[in-house]
Amino acid sequence: MSSTASGRNGTWRNWGGNVTSRPAREVAPASVDELAHAVRGAAEDGLTVKAVGAGHSFTSIAATDGVLIRPHLLTGIRHIDREAMTVTVEAGTPLRRLNLALAREGLSLTNMGDIMEQTVSGATGTGTHGTGRDSASIAAQIRGLELVTADGSVRTCSAHEHPEIFAAARIGLGALGIVTALTFAVEPLFLLTAREEPMPLDRVLADFDALWAENEHFEFYWFPHTGNTNTKRNNRSAGPERPVGRLKGWFEDEFLSNGVFQAANWMGRAAPAAVPPMARISSRALSARTYTDIPYKVFTSPRRVRFVEMEYAVPRAAVVETLRELKAMVDRSPLRISFPVEVRTAPADDITLSTASGRDTAYIAVHMFRGTPYGPYFSAAERVFTAHEGRPHWGKVHTRDAGYLSRVYPRFGEFTALRDRLDPDRRFLNDHLRRVLGP
Repeated sequence: MSSTASGRNGTWRNWGGNVTSRPAREVAPASVDELAHAVRGAAEDGLTVKAVGAGHSFTSIAATDGVLIRPHLLTGIRHIDREAMTVTVEAGTPLRRLNLALAREGLSLTNMGDIMEQTVSGATGTGTHGTGRDSASIAAQIRGLELVTADGSVRTCSAHEHPEIFAAARIGLGALGIVTALTFAVEPLFLLTAREEPMPLDRVLADFDALWAENEHFEFYWFPHTGNTNTKRNNRSAGPERPVGRLKGWFEDEFLSNGVFQAANWMGRAAPAAVPPMARISSRALSARTYTDIPYKVFTSPRRVRFVEMEYAVPRAAVVETLRELKAMVDRSPLRISFPVEVRTAPADDITLSTASGRDTAYIAVHMFRGTPYGPYFSAAERVFTAHEGRPHWGKVHTRDAGYLSRVYPRFGEFTALRDRLDPDRRFLNDHLRRVLGP
């Protein structure tokens, strides 16, 4: 999975290939002072400013025709506080690098998403999450942050210092300023045992509450056009460490889940009628397996097949009904869906615009292979999700605007009022934020 890149003539393109922009100039600051200077310089020139990490968002949240900040020189761990059990890391640090560094120090984040190519600021700023009964998103593990605001000043925020900014800026959408450092809660390195197992969809839906309650981390993938799923249960383990064997890992995670899956998607794009029978084959290709390893090696997996994604957060109590409606919609439509639907959960948190803000949550993610028209599928799925007061993932495709979002986020006005105070001239505005937050 590659990071964000510029194309010809200074064009920036995201990882999914569905968003491009042409910034007036790009800046790669090597220090917080240089970044603050770039923000002040943009103001003097009447330009807007956006920061971009790995470009893994499927929305145009980072697109700009003004100044594009690339934070790839702002990387690395600043400080580890073993007494407080926190780590402070530069905002441009990729999650992969952070995980490796923490493991060498005998430390770990409590929870993670299923990929680790994003920068820490990009992942947290858009609400990246994993799955967890008790442990929430990466942003919920933040204990402090450093933020360059629209006037070029640098603010340090925590629950005790600028708490109103801290409450919102952990998932700030790039609308409140540019995050330059994050302090995460960490814990001693631990082991997780993962149990991956095929299971009929009807059984998963009938037993969903029990599967969620009995496991620290539960998720599953449903294969459209079939009644099949692949489930994954992760729980803490006393060991010993028993990772997936190198040959087995290559065969299942690289050859089948990436190589063969890529070929199947190419075939499905060329001949959509072949998608349902291939889905039935794909859904039976992976066998059950159990392994024990350190957290990031269990939480994450390689994603080399490029796609475009929509994900909505619905109340956890509504997830089974929502999935039944989604399946019924797919079954009665002419749609041909070659990517599985991913389902995860998170507990309620206290972050202003978190998709789990104030309510226990389930996430339903739909995908389409890159280069395949996704509009009809995503539009139909979105109608199902919004009927259940779904909240769209901030980094994934959706069509909702500030009018809708203000109804499903009780603290929406709190966020926009803070934005008015921190960025009255809209230095960090772009078309996407204008739509989702208002002008």
